[in-house]
Amino acid sequence: MSEISFLELTDPAKWVTVREQETKIGQAIRVLSEQGTYEESLAAAWEDGQRVALVGVPESIGVRANLGRAGADDGWQSFLKSFLNLQKTGLLSTHELLLIGAVNCDDLNEKAEELDTSNPHELATLRELCAQVDARVEKVLTPLFEQGFEVIVIGGGHNNAYPLLKSLHKVTGEACGAVNLDPHADFRPREGRHSGNGFSYAYMEGALEFYHIVGLHQGKNSASSLRQLQDAGMRYHTLHRLYERPFAEVMDEVVAKAVSWQRPLGIEVDVDSLNAVPASAVNYVGLSLGQGFQYVKRLAEVSEARYLHLAEAAPSLCSAGFDEGMKICGQLLSELTTAYLHGRERRR
Repeated sequence: MSEISFLELTDPAKWVTVREQETKIGQAIRVLSEQGTYEESLAAAWEDGQRVALVGVPESIGVRANLGRAGADDGWQSFLKSFLNLQKTGLLSTHELLLIGAVNCDDLNEKAEELDTSNPHELATLRELCAQVDARVEKVLTPLFEQGFEVIVIGGGHNNAYPLLKSLHKVTGEACGAVNLDPHADFRPREGRHSGNGFSYAYMEGALEFYHIVGLHQGKNSASSLRQLQDAGMRYHTLHRLYERPFAEVMDEVVAKAVSWQRPLGIEVDVDSLNAVPASAVNYVGLSLGQGFQYVKRLAEVSEARYLHLAEAAPSLCSAGFDEGMKICGQLLSELTTAYLHGRERRR
């Protein structure tokens, strides 16, 4: 698959701890074949029964371009270490999973590390690098959507919502809908690409028509961002309203809205929406993992759901150290992935 030189395939054997009389997900999961072109390998996997593709985007460029803290480049590795060591018990449709690998951004990350975000010219360069990440992610995702796969994208900043929506729009020919669990709207002005304006770029370019945020914190969004959101006709449930209402009741409303759109649906999660998760913008007043699980599972039950995006987990930013951060982020990302798989099972 030399036509996509930056696609780095993942060998699950490197991540699995083998134990006799047990079978881990990493020992059973289907991996992308290196034979033939990328499209041919995807077609073969589809013919073999795989339906959900796992893709990592190990980068922190978009977060830094939004003046945030780096660390999201380790989220994918934390997921692999945790998820691939879960037991294969038949309770999950793991036979439908296809492990694609990672969009390799090492060269771009190296360039980004040398840039000072306090320097306007270097910040502009950083945002140009983020646009290069966009192009790589889109090139990997478009053939997946063309083949019919649902996609779970893990790691990197929330900037990757833009190439996700753009590639889905390109393939379906429809403007998409997205629901985002996030204290931030990520609807900042189009000032150069970064993790805070993926949805505004997608909206202005016609890839996103319907957008709803769950858990938005009005004190963590600029007035201009909220005004842009309102002008575009987008709506949200604030975090403070979620404190006052049963979460299941809120999700009934959110799911009904997503169903009414009748459009390809993206399920977005910024992990800083959840309490005390290591992230660029760690949140100590966030929602629980149980609420995050319920959010993903309920939306995955919607027949139009086409992807799950788990963004901004940053193990290195854990206050207890990197190793503990890897455990926390890995387990969290694994649970949210499991929620998606459980939800899509209920469509049948």
